[in-house]
Amino acid sequence: MILACVLIRSEKGKFKEVVERIRQFKEAKNVFPVLGRFDVVADLEVPDFQTLGNVTLKMGRLGGVVFTETLIELQRKG
Repeated sequence: MILACVLIRSEKGKFKEVVERIRQFKEAKNVFPVLGRFDVVADLEVPDFQTLGNVTLKMGRLGGVVFTETLIELQRKG
């Protein structure tokens, strides 16, 4: 299982719509608005890198999304 965090910048005034759309992704385990350089954070859990790529590309193409940055977990404790 691969865990990743997607940082999302939305168009001005569109972050609520972006949050609701991304919450519909089954891979999104936690989605919330934030303050700072990014507007939305999505925690993903996917089975492989192929799925991660597909999901993040879909997110980047959503209306209201300006760009995304994906952070992938390198090592899990335990």
